[in-house]
Amino acid sequence: MRIAILEDDPSQLELLGHWLALAGHDPQRFEHGGELLKAIDLEGFDVLILDWNLPGLSGIDVLRQVRQGSKLPVIFCTSRDGQDDVVTALREGADDYLSKPVRRMELLARIESVTRRARRMHAKAKAFQLDCFHVDPAERTITRDGALLELTDKDFDLAVLLLRNLGRLLSRSYISEVVWGADAVVTSRTIDTHVSRIRLKLGLVPEYGWELKAVYAHGYRLDRAQRAALLSPTKVTNRWSAEEEV
Repeated sequence: MRIAILEDDPSQLELLGHWLALAGHDPQRFEHGGELLKAIDLEGFDVLILDWNLPGLSGIDVLRQVRQGSKLPVIFCTSRDGQDDVVTALREGADDYLSKPVRRMELLARIESVTRRARRMHAKAKAFQLDCFHVDPAERTITRDGALLELTDKDFDLAVLLLRNLGRLLSRSYISEVVWGADAVVTSRTIDTHVSRIRLKLGLVPEYGWELKAVYAHGYRLDRAQRAALLSPTKVTNRWSAEEEV
């Protein structure tokens, strides 16, 4: 794979590049965030490895700009190991986070993991229809009877997960891992709040033919309601706009 490394320590940059080359990858080395962003626009990369503390644009600044238009897998390799730093990077869209000193085999395993997950997500990117809902994962849009729904990123990911798994019980831990990532710290209240928003935004209530139910001590399941009143889901009051995510 073609892997970009952003690191301002020359010895660390050389070491990471050497490890990747030995593993059969094609490492591209960068010491400044601006240089990497220009290269991303011109070249194709499979993975980005970012340090955090850099002159000029920091690694987190680079991540934010990348996430404005790309789902390219990003791994942080940094000396910043505080919980707040890890949470910030993951919430900004990092796929994984490693604290220095980095171990070679762990780094290679993490690269394999994030690229495998990215391939699975790409394979699932085909648009699909479920009754009145049309879901386009590539464009990250959901329409209901042709009307575009306004969803935050996490609401969209959760809605797609539920619609893809109609009739299946999804545990809270599984929902957390798929929507927020394996290393994210997500409370039950956060999941409950997002589920409530999805229920309202999509009209997943018995009156419109759906039941999005909490299963005590397990998780959530989306089912078709046995009895559906003949109401239009477009009449659902959308009390939630795309405000800041919980």
